[in-house]
Amino acid sequence: MNSLDWALSVRGLTKSYRGRAAAVDVSFDVAPGEALGIVGESGSGKTTVLRCLAGDLQHDAGRAYMSSLDGGRTDVLSLPPPQRRALRISRLAMVYQDPTMGLDLAISAGGNVAERLLAAEWRQIKRIRDRAAELLDRMEVPLSRMDDMPANFSGGMQQRVQIAKALANEPVILLLDEMTSGLDVSVQAGVLDLVQEIQHESNIAVIVVSHDLGVIRLLSDTAMVMKNGCIVERGVTDQILEDPRHPYTQLLVSSVNS
Repeated sequence: MNSLDWALSVRGLTKSYRGRAAAVDVSFDVAPGEALGIVGESGSGKTTVLRCLAGDLQHDAGRAYMSSLDGGRTDVLSLPPPQRRALRISRLAMVYQDPTMGLDLAISAGGNVAERLLAAEWRQIKRIRDRAAELLDRMEVPLSRMDDMPANFSGGMQQRVQIAKALANEPVILLLDEMTSGLDVSVQAGVLDLVQEIQHESNIAVIVVSHDLGVIRLLSDTAMVMKNGCIVERGVTDQILEDPRHPYTQLLVSSVNS
């Protein structure tokens, strides 16, 4: 493995729930600046993959390496919980479908971003507040609402605060789990444009999970299709969506186009 070629390398990731396979021998690489889309129906295993990588779930088998950590020699899935949490602060971030899973609703929008910075040992209050204001402004959250509680925000604004929080410490890998699900179409477009812009500017590796093929087409360079926990097809996104080879992928694409 060459650390210059990939930001994240996953090998043989496997996870079962009560005897039912949710992810089976899942392997892939994501390069710096690349966006990988994972698509499939509900229950296909795509969110399970993300949550194992994020440390929310304990995997059954498999390995994952980050080129920015120990030159890609350390299996991050085998790290003890304190070190996994440290990765979530410094190198890897996840944006959840339900923004309340990524936010503390008991503290302000600015406080949510500050919380991530404090965990990374930022100590100067003005510097922290300036950074929080910069990110919230970039996410089109009005600075007049920086000290308001996210519980009082719309779903779209909560999602933008969650993204600002995820980006606080400039992660090298960003995991996006159905982040536009349930949002109005106009809000979806704004969130997607912002993520795409930041991804290109920062050269971060992004993994996008969605059942929405339009989101996958817009955000991802490459894509893989999952069914019953297994990868059934992978390749360049446009090729997969324009000329799918696997019957399951053909069914997914035709269901959207019909």
